[in-house]
Amino acid sequence: MSIRSHSAPQLPARKGPAVDAGRAARCTEAIRDIAEDAVVVTDNLLRRAFDPTTTTTSELLHLFGTLADLLEAGTAALVVGHRSAGLPLSDLAPDLHLSEDRIRKKYDPRTIDRQLAARARPLRTPRTAVTTEADDVPTTKDLLRLPRQRLACALTRMWKQSRVPQAALARHMNIDPSYVSRMLSGERDVALHHVKSIAEKCGGDIDLVMPLWEAANSVESTTDPALALRAYLRALHYAAGSPSNARILASTQRALTKGEVRRALE
Repeated sequence: MSIRSHSAPQLPARKGPAVDAGRAARCTEAIRDIAEDAVVVTDNLLRRAFDPTTTTTSELLHLFGTLADLLEAGTAALVVGHRSAGLPLSDLAPDLHLSEDRIRKKYDPRTIDRQLAARARPLRTPRTAVTTEADDVPTTKDLLRLPRQRLACALTRMWKQSRVPQAALARHMNIDPSYVSRMLSGERDVALHHVKSIAEKCGGDIDLVMPLWEAANSVESTTDPALALRAYLRALHYAAGSPSNARILASTQRALTKGEVRRALE
């Protein structure tokens, strides 16, 4: 009697990490926000650390704790974003000093989603504290002195010159149109990747508004100081609507010469 051999059933090949493009995109957005928040906190921490006469140990501990929370949130977003992009967690094990199984348990995607969604962003504090009396409400003209408002003016001008509908700009940035409106009005801080998206969609020059973004976010320029100053003056000139030299001279009551204005801007 012959014996027929039966091949064992083929098991499906083991799949790699599940890909979730939406979650990966959210994690990328969160990482950028966290990086910007870390700049805000470290800048505040540095200034407080060098001012021991008005800073308490409790305040410094609070800032260090906030920075530690940001680092943990950033790590979680990186891990989940890496996993959601379909990449193996084993790539991250050496840097995290954790096993792949431990990483999977510690950074559950749904849990991290909820934590990132509920995360409160730290408030920016100005470099120089200014006290305002109750009856000393800033006027619209005074608001233009604020770095964030200057950036908003430049971005608004860039958008209006492009004639791109605000709804189309919002779709390009993958955010709600009302959020775009608040950024262009200066009501909301503008992340660097949003500045780049606006410049890209509107055909604007990102280098022209970068000095304004750096000033609004207390980011020190890494370029030569003289070049950085000229770039900032050109950015202010753009945000103000590119007034003519004659108008600038008139506003300074002829304290500057035409040649000085030209050299400053050109």
